[in-house]
This record gives sequence, C-alpha cells and structure tokens, in this order.
Amino acid sequence: MAGLRFSREHAEHIRDVLSGRVAPVRARDAATVALFRAGRAGGIEVYLLRRKATMAFAAGAYVFPGGSVDPRDTDQAVAWAGPSPAEWARAFRADEAVARGLVCAAVRETFEESGVLLAGPGPDSVVADTRGDDWEADRLALIDRSLGFADFLAKRGLVLRSDLLKPWAHWITPEAETRRFDTRFFVAVLPEGQRTRDVGGEADQVEWRRPAEALAMADRGEIFLMPPTYRTLSDLARHDGVESVLGERREIVTVLPRVVEVDGEFRLESA
Repeated sequence: MAGLRFSREHAEHIRDVLSGRVAPVRARDAATVALFRAGRAGGIEVYLLRRKATMAFAAGAYVFPGGSVDPRDTDQAVAWAGPSPAEWARAFRADEAVARGLVCAAVRETFEESGVLLAGPGPDSVVADTRGDDWEADRLALIDRSLGFADFLAKRGLVLRSDLLKPWAHWITPEAETRRFDTRFFVAVLPEGQRTRDVGGEADQVEWRRPAEALAMADRGEIFLMPPTYRTLSDLARHDGVESVLGERREIVTVLPRVVEVDGEFRLESA
C-alpha cells in the first residue's frame, strides 16, 4: 500500500497521538447504508456518491449515504416497525439508545442524501415515490435540522421500517485521525417504485455501479474509495443477486485500523 499523505499539522497531530502526548479524538456514532438494487443484466448495483473536493472529511471519495447520529435520532417518539432497538443493540453490541439512534440516522441520512425513504404508512408498506416539491422541502428541512425526524414521520403518517435494513459491518476511524467516527454499516434494497435523485449537498456526483466495477475503477486509480467502502464493495461483489445479499449471515466484528509511521511514512494497518 502506498504511504498516506497528510498536511504538516495533521502529521504532527498523528505523531502526538502515537507518542501518547495527545489523547485520541472521541469517535462520533454514525451510520451508513449501502443501497443496492438488482442489476439490469443480473447481479446487483450499488448507489455511490462522490463527496465534494471541498469537504473536510473524505474529500473526493466515493461513499454510501450516511452521516453522524443526530441527538434527536434517539427520540422515542419515532414511529417504528420491524426489529426493535433492543434487537439492533444485540446485532451491533451497542446499548439500546445508541442502536435506536443508529437505525434512525441510517434511514434519515439515506433520505437526505439519496431521496430514498425506508418508511411507509404501515409495517407492511413502503412509500412509493418521494419526488415532488413537498418532499424536497422536507428533505432540506431535515438537512438544516429545522425539522426533526420523528416530526417528519408524524407529519406524513409514516413509520420507520427497520426490517428494510440489514446489519453489515462496524468500522471505527483510526485513533490518530483528527475526525473520527464509530460507524455501523447497513445494506438495504431500493424500495419498489422509489428512485434515487441527484440531491447535491455534500456530493457533486452520484451513480449506480456494480461492486466489481467500482473496485476495478479504484484499483486503476480512477476513483477513490476509503478502506471501509472498499471492503464493503468487496463483500457485495461476491453476491449474484439481491436475495443472495439478504440471505448472508453476518457476524458484526469491529474493525479499528491504525496509522503507523515507518521510516517517516504513514501507513494504515488492520488492527
């Protein structure tokens, strides 16, 4: 693996953390969702966003929809259908309040960043279409936090469908980094009738790619994938269809890579 490049200030922070002079930054709880659909010629395709080059974290990287847990994501007023927060807590080895926040953040962030909403009028239904000016107004209100997720669902008479999510992985940003996230990864099938949209915001490009195609592009240096995204796409590339992904039995193992310095060069190692 090629050495990692950092600014002078970032490199000094890493050295301070590695030497014990500075304590690691606390990792923020976050959720990300690999949204996928059946490929037109078989297999699956995954929805990817390219983060703007101006972003402070993962600039220019191709990522899945996701982001930090908002304090209101743990609101018990969120209408809920499917596996309970207690069940998600067991899957991710987290406490129940954290698990509730993670699932809500996963659904909220997916809607904010792709326009896809994993919710419906009841426990066996899902919203058919989220296009239109009224949906866009709500999406923007969620993004600027003028509208809470529980209030959004209540306003539209919807319940969160946690059964449309599948737990997939758990990655924590290396301790030496200046921005750290404790991220649980989910996968979810694009609901029938819904369409992703180019929503802008933190992304300047969105596209559907076969996992193997995205990996090949990264290997050729055509796109940038962070290690968790690369690993998730590698896992998904082994599957030949939607049912294969949904049927995989997953044991969630926490991955905490570490940054090491060898002969003045920084490298990433698996913990």
